[in-house]
Amino acid sequence: MPAITASLVKELREKSGAGMMDCKKALTETDGDLDAAVDWLRTKGLATASKKSGRVAAEGLVAVSTNGTKGAIVEVNAETDFVGRNEDFQKLVSGIAEVAAEVGGDLDAIKAASFPGGSDTVEATLTNAIATIGENMNLRRAASVEVSNGVVSSYLHNAVTDGLGKIGILVALESEGDKDRLDVLGKQLAMHIAATSPESISVDDLDPELVEREKAVLSEQARESGKPEEIIEKMVQGRINKFYQEVVLLKQTFVVDGENTVEKAIELVAKEIGSPIKLTQMVRFAVGEGIEKEESDFAAEVAAAVGN
Repeated sequence: MPAITASLVKELREKSGAGMMDCKKALTETDGDLDAAVDWLRTKGLATASKKSGRVAAEGLVAVSTNGTKGAIVEVNAETDFVGRNEDFQKLVSGIAEVAAEVGGDLDAIKAASFPGGSDTVEATLTNAIATIGENMNLRRAASVEVSNGVVSSYLHNAVTDGLGKIGILVALESEGDKDRLDVLGKQLAMHIAATSPESISVDDLDPELVEREKAVLSEQARESGKPEEIIEKMVQGRINKFYQEVVLLKQTFVVDGENTVEKAIELVAKEIGSPIKLTQMVRFAVGEGIEKEESDFAAEVAAAVGN
């Protein structure tokens, strides 16, 4: 058998578009025959999957998996919203969330782990799904949260089935109090976060650059009033406090009662259960957020397809 050289692997990658390890395996399986290796990759769906990898995947699903004091959330993207209704795709995303709950939020660790109920890794299972379903897919991000004593609660907005939706939230509450009452509060907080999309839990957690940019804008606006600098400083501080109320979770008005701040609502439940409550983590994933979607003229595409 000829030696499987780096240049041979590189040539196969260029011809097939498949990954390096897949190309190396294909060449090994075909005794270094380049054309046979291309066919081997095609039969496994690997070359096809790779060719789809350049297409924008901005749809898909978010999945959550919680188990008392631990929880994980993942976002898996596809090209069209239709795939989100595909039962095989739903099982794939749910399975990946289960893996994340076990191994944590590191993407490489998730991809290398065994997919539940199968012999393949998560990465191989995802590759096979691309070939089977016929769209580019991508495990875009994942996160896991854990508390030593308390609960991890979740909420899914626009849920398509149990544990799957378009917006997913995890909330971690540390407390020695009643776990059922904590979980009710956690779910309410998660629903609030889904609606308001706060930037941080507390003022201390807020990105300093974001605060400085806001102060700069507010200062310029205040100076246009022509007032003295000492008055401008007070105006800016007042507006910054209002800014905190808009973007900091604990400072926001709790959507559940419409009266108390989130911070005050947590304090009230803490009194109710007779134990302090600390909101330690929150994660909010919305499908496709931050992905630049390709704009297309659907009518033109249809016309081109029928030859007009």
